[in-house]
Amino acid sequence: MYTGLLHTHNLFRWLVLIVLLLAIISAFTGWFSKREWSKRDNMLGLVLTIFVDIQFLVGLILYAFVSPLTKAAFADFGAAMKNADLRFYAVEHILMMLVALVFVHIGKSKSKKAAIPVKKHCSAAIWYSLALILVLAGIPWDRAFF
Repeated sequence: MYTGLLHTHNLFRWLVLIVLLLAIISAFTGWFSKREWSKRDNMLGLVLTIFVDIQFLVGLILYAFVSPLTKAAFADFGAAMKNADLRFYAVEHILMMLVALVFVHIGKSKSKKAAIPVKKHCSAAIWYSLALILVLAGIPWDRAFF
């Protein structure tokens, strides 16, 4: 079960990154060209939010129930904090990804609530970009390609 969930989590990361980049590009081009907020912009934000939520849910299942890394970390949390790899998986990775998830949701919400199209694009561009920075910082790149 662990291997299947880990592969799903690893592969789904690329879908999240692709949709996140598309949403950011769309938001910045809409912001700077002052174009109207379109159904496509709304759909990109919705798909991004859904993908990030699914990715976080799979990661949470790994984290809480099946990962031998987090099990080892929680067996002796003090020692885990002194080990960079265990600390990364037990604390840093999940914290950065949780904050990135919150940023995506804020970006979606603020872009939905803004009355002016430029503000919609601006909100999406800023919040999605902040999420991208955290996602890139939180990816275990040594495992990026299995």
